[in-house]
Amino acid sequence: MEREGGYPGRWLAMFVLIAATFMNLLDATIVNVALPSIQKDLNAENSAIEWVVAGYVLVFALALMPCGRIGDILGRKRMFLFGVAFFTLASACSGAAPNIDFLVVARLCQGLGAAIMAPQVLALVQDMFVSKERSSAFSMFGITSGIAIVSGPLIGGWLVAADVFGLEWRSIFYINVPVGIAAVIAGRILIPDVPADDKARLDVTGVAIIAAAFLLLIFPLVEGRGFGWPLWCIAMMVLSIPAFIGFYLHERRQDRLGAPQLLPVSLMRNNTYMLGGFIAMMFFSTPAGLFMTFAIFLQQGFGFTALEAGLSTIPFPLGAFLSAFTNSRLSDRFLKQRILGASAAMACGYVLLFFVVRGADAGIHILAFAPPLFICGFALGMTSSPLFQTVLSVVSGPDAGSASGALQAIQQAGSALGIAIASQLFFATITAEKAASEATADAYVAGFTTSVGYMIAALAAVFVAALFLPKIDPTGAANDTMLMG
Repeated sequence: MEREGGYPGRWLAMFVLIAATFMNLLDATIVNVALPSIQKDLNAENSAIEWVVAGYVLVFALALMPCGRIGDILGRKRMFLFGVAFFTLASACSGAAPNIDFLVVARLCQGLGAAIMAPQVLALVQDMFVSKERSSAFSMFGITSGIAIVSGPLIGGWLVAADVFGLEWRSIFYINVPVGIAAVIAGRILIPDVPADDKARLDVTGVAIIAAAFLLLIFPLVEGRGFGWPLWCIAMMVLSIPAFIGFYLHERRQDRLGAPQLLPVSLMRNNTYMLGGFIAMMFFSTPAGLFMTFAIFLQQGFGFTALEAGLSTIPFPLGAFLSAFTNSRLSDRFLKQRILGASAAMACGYVLLFFVVRGADAGIHILAFAPPLFICGFALGMTSSPLFQTVLSVVSGPDAGSASGALQAIQQAGSALGIAIASQLFFATITAEKAASEATADAYVAGFTTSVGYMIAALAAVFVAALFLPKIDPTGAANDTMLMG
C-alpha cells in the first residue's frame, strides 16, 4: 500500500541513491581510457585487458536479475547498502591490484557489486515516492546518467594524465572509495526500511545454467586468439547452444511445477519480446566494442594521451544526451520508424568513422572523429527509447517487471559479447599486420577498421530484424500479429 505523501526525508535519501548510481555509471565509462596505461604498467596480455572490461559487464548482466529478486527476499535497503559496500571494497582492491589477474578478479567483484545495488535503486524509488512524484524522481536519474556518461572519459583521462599522487591509472578506482563510504553511512540513516517479501523465491538452478551458457560463449571469444584457437575453444562455443536450450527446458519445467522462474516461459514464447531481445543484444554490442578498442587505437596506435583520448569520445555521449530531448517530444509516436531510421543512421555513422580512420595519419586531430561519433551517439539514444517501449509494450502486466529486468540483462550481455568480438577482430588484425612488417599506425588502423566492420554488420542485422517488429499505436497496443508463438 502506497504511503500518503511518501516517506519523510525521501529527497535526502534520493541523493544517496543518485550518488551510488553516479558512481556505478562513472565506473562503466571511466575505465576505457585507462586501458593502455593499465596494460603497460601491469605488463598484461591483450586478452587480460579485454577481461578488465568484458568481465565486469558479463558479471553485471548475469547477476542483475537474480540480485533484484534477492532484494525482494532479503530487503531492498539491506541489499542496496551491501551492494554499495561490496562495490566500494572491490574498487579499492582494483586500485591496489599488484598484477593483472588480481585486477580482473577485483573487476568481476565490482560487476557483482553493481548488480547487487542497481536493481534496488529503482525499486526503492517506487517505495519512497508517491505516484505523482515518481516522474520527477526518475528524471533525476536520467540527468545523472547523462552527466556520468559524459564526464567519465574526461575524468578518467584527466586522472591518468595528471598522475594524481603518483597513482596513475589506479586513481580511477580509488575515486569511488570516498563516495561509496559516504553513501553507505548516509544510506543507513536516510533510506527507509522496506519490508521484505517472505514469499519470493529464487530460481538458483536457472541462474547457474544461464551463467554457464554465457561463459561457454564469451570465454573462448576472449581467450581463443591467445591459445591459438584449439579444439576446446570451438567445443565450448558449440556447447553453449545446448546450454541455452537447457535453460529454456528448465524454465518450462519450473513453469509447469509452479516454481519460481528466472525468465518466465511466457516471455520466451513471446516472439516480439525474443526478437526485441536479439535486436537489443546486437545493437548494444556495438558501442561497447567501439569504446573498448577506440581508446587503445588512439593511445597505442597514434600516441594520444589518455586525456586526449577521453576528449575525443565526448561527441558520442553528447549526442546520446541531446537525443533525449527529441525522444521526449516524440513520446510514443513512430516507434518502429524511429528504430529503423536511427539504426540506419548509426550504421552510417560507423561507415563515416571507418573512412575517417582509413584516411588517418600521424597528424590527425581529435575533432576529425567528432561528426561520426556524434551521429552514432545521437542514433543510440534515438533507438534505445523506442526499442524498449516497443518490446515492453507487448508484455502483460504480471510479467512486466521480469521483462524489464531481463531486457536490461540482455543489453549488458550484448555489451560483453560486443567487447569480446570487436576486441578479437582488433587484436588479431593488429598481430597479423605487424607480422607482415606493417608500420604500427597502419596496423592499428587495420585493426580498428576491422572491428568497425563488425559494428556495421551488426547494425545491418538490427535493421533487418527491426522490419519484423510490430507497429505500436499510442495506446501501447501492437498492430501486427507477430506476438505470441
